[in-house]
Amino acid sequence: MDRVQNIEKHQAKLKARYKEMIEQAYNFRQTDAPLSDISEYRAIKLLNKLNRLKYLSGNHYTTSV
Repeated sequence: MDRVQNIEKHQAKLKARYKEMIEQAYNFRQTDAPLSDISEYRAIKLLNKLNRLKYLSGNHYTTSV
């Protein structure tokens, strides 16, 4: 497996985790605001990591997560 394929595989895992964290933050918003904020913060950090991987893979032109 070459470098780009490794990056894309890791990207897919991170995208799935990002979606879970955003959904979790949304669900906590009504019941536990601090927990929602923590989940959203972690999701934002994960999104930064995804953006760096997107740059490394040379996949600059896709905008959807």
